[in-house]
Amino acid sequence: MIATAGLRPQSVRQLLRLLSSIRFDEVLVLQGAPLMGVLLALGSLSVQDCIRAFVFAFGSLCLVGHVFVINDWAGIDGDLRDPHRAAQTFASRGVSRAAVGFLAVALLGMTLLLFSLLGPVSLTLAIAILVLSTLYSAPSIHMKGRPVLGSCLHLVGGTLHFLLGYATFSAVDERGIVIGCFFGLIFAAGHLMHEARGYDGDRLNGIRTNAVAFGRAQSFVAGIILFTGAYALLIALALSGLLPRMLVFVVGFLLLHLHASLRAWRAGLSFESLLKYQKIYRLLYGLIGTMLAGSVLLERVS
Repeated sequence: MIATAGLRPQSVRQLLRLLSSIRFDEVLVLQGAPLMGVLLALGSLSVQDCIRAFVFAFGSLCLVGHVFVINDWAGIDGDLRDPHRAAQTFASRGVSRAAVGFLAVALLGMTLLLFSLLGPVSLTLAIAILVLSTLYSAPSIHMKGRPVLGSCLHLVGGTLHFLLGYATFSAVDERGIVIGCFFGLIFAAGHLMHEARGYDGDRLNGIRTNAVAFGRAQSFVAGIILFTGAYALLIALALSGLLPRMLVFVVGFLLLHLHASLRAWRAGLSFESLLKYQKIYRLLYGLIGTMLAGSVLLERVS
């Protein structure tokens, strides 16, 4: 009894240490696209819809958690050589690679179980995202190190993340796919900025990202082009009536975004300047998401 009681606190600490290897901040950020999909697809909110929304939210957290955990598991050797990443790895927290592999499998199992409860379409989309994650991270394939292809995976993946939420409460239609492309562009642009920021570490590890293959500046400019395309698409969707008209005012956010881009450029695209730049554009898209959610809810009330 005493031995068992003494093991419990230790087991809890080990579990918490293992869970700390999940990049919860990134997992939560990437809930924006599927949650917007849910919001735009939902009509009246019934008790059954509330239950489905709860299952979906938990499933989406497990799915994105798995994506990041498997990425960290596959790339741990390179991350430990990267001075900007080494201190943030699971190994620096005393967690073994085998334990993280077990966590990835557990999250995968939870993901498949939860989305199987939501129907075949939701399950198929979740599996598609898992396949893209495997193509990107798996050591034997490793499309992370294949320029252009890695960005294409993020373009498709961002679209699927939105459709995952949309399809849980509505049939996938042209409107959903076009709106999903907005999130796909954001994902792809953000990936290019991530590669520009990680240029030094990726070059050190011999990972041929877009930034390593074509240059950090070229990757940054390509990201700005995709970000601008995302804003243009959002404004077009608002003007066409597929999204609330209020969203035409995101042109102001575009100007702020371009100003932040110019500041990062003038700072030499250093790791620190690009990290600050990421915080700014994530804040802008958070505000856009809030505006979108508020506009949709206001239209339904009025």
